[in-house]
Amino acid sequence: MKLRKSWSSLYLEAGCDEVGRGCLCGPVVAAAVILPKKFKQNLVNDSKKLTFQTRMELDSYIKENVMEFAIAELPPSFIDEHNILNASIHAMHRAVDQLTTRPELILVDGNRFHAYPFIPHQCIVKGDEKFLSIACASILAKNYRDQLMIKLHDEFPQYGWNTNMGYATKAHQNALMEFGPTIHHRRSFRLDYSEAVPDLQEEYIEA
Repeated sequence: MKLRKSWSSLYLEAGCDEVGRGCLCGPVVAAAVILPKKFKQNLVNDSKKLTFQTRMELDSYIKENVMEFAIAELPPSFIDEHNILNASIHAMHRAVDQLTTRPELILVDGNRFHAYPFIPHQCIVKGDEKFLSIACASILAKNYRDQLMIKLHDEFPQYGWNTNMGYATKAHQNALMEFGPTIHHRRSFRLDYSEAVPDLQEEYIEA
């Protein structure tokens, strides 16, 4: 499906998205992307609809062909202090902060956002399935976070973060029962799985 390039031709837009809201551990990561008018969609789509390999192949294409992009992350400690919704929105703000070109409109995936100073925004439910800039942001944020979780897996291999990326798969829950939480786990999330573990899908799904 061909994604829309802009909400309105009147504004310079930045598409924003975040990943990692539903994870038990690791940071929440957000990206902001400004597209040039002649940006070609190529295989860009909602990151959840792309394979790991395709997302990684698109990473360089997006970074080399967009007008500008930025990525920001916030650690579990920030999530625990401010809650995951506020942390996700703040991460998107931080990504926009890093853009050297100031957008005139922010396109946000989802239905919740805190007003960014002096720049209007538009929330779009399932925006990563509809707008090219948001889809690009979702790919960059997901690739960044996946690579980070794969590195953290080397430190704590028993939790399987190289495959579940920190989501509450059955294997991850079993590891929490056996080994307890790490410094990378979100203490404000449910981490006690001493009760019977449901038969969950082993592959992670980004909400």
